[in-house]
Amino acid sequence: MTGESFRALLRSVRYEVLPARATEDKVLAHVPRDIAVTVTASPVKGLEPTLDLATRLAAHGFRVVPHVPARLLRDDAHVKDVVDRLRCAGVDDVFVPAGDADPPAGPYDGALPLLRRLDALGSPFAQVGITGYPESHPLIHDDLTIQAMWDKRAHATYIVSNLCFDPRLLGDWVGRVRRRGVTLPLRVGVAGPVQRAKLLSVAAKIGVGESTRFLTKHASWFLRFAAPGGYSPGRLLARSAGALTEPSAGVAGLHVFTFNQIAETERWRRALLDRSDG
Repeated sequence: MTGESFRALLRSVRYEVLPARATEDKVLAHVPRDIAVTVTASPVKGLEPTLDLATRLAAHGFRVVPHVPARLLRDDAHVKDVVDRLRCAGVDDVFVPAGDADPPAGPYDGALPLLRRLDALGSPFAQVGITGYPESHPLIHDDLTIQAMWDKRAHATYIVSNLCFDPRLLGDWVGRVRRRGVTLPLRVGVAGPVQRAKLLSVAAKIGVGESTRFLTKHASWFLRFAAPGGYSPGRLLARSAGALTEPSAGVAGLHVFTFNQIAETERWRRALLDRSDG
């Protein structure tokens, strides 16, 4: 990876945060205004904490991208209310996953029906993100995730890849997406420099039911973080160089999962930028 291409990736980042009590203060203290902040949503806590934090961060001048999981929306009136609140706050970019709520709160059992509903409302957001899965989804067969991405592409403007720790797998996935004729810009999902103990702490704070799902679905994550000489976000980026910086890859930037280790994530990014400038 050339120094310039590496710096370009590190500058084109988004930070994903969880809507916890201290998140707003952490973002204000550590995140530059030119970095977009995406706010997750929890099936345990519902959409309200996400909408509240997104609104407050937008008022501080941040570019905010709230997650709007389809399975958390009760009905068409709820969709309209969420759209109106976000537009009133100046939000013009949303990320639309299916979500993990089981059963769904309403008729939207996946992202595609919600995306179609947003189209019917006049496409109120300039940017709409959907999910891609370089590694297998813990609950959905690969064939279904591939088909879903194809079906959703006409209703979205970019794809965010879920976490991947294998540079070869990540590169292969980018190539497969393009060979299938999906041309949407990609934002590559990368875990920040989070420590295993802090990841466990985050899992414990996001709700008992959700923590159980989180730990069950992502057990391999903890092994990756804990292994001596194991996961390093910088090393993953360096080893993925060819795939991520090829013009044909269409990688628009990074989507960094901070797990609310926001100060640590920004220090890591700044250190890598300083090192690449030196």
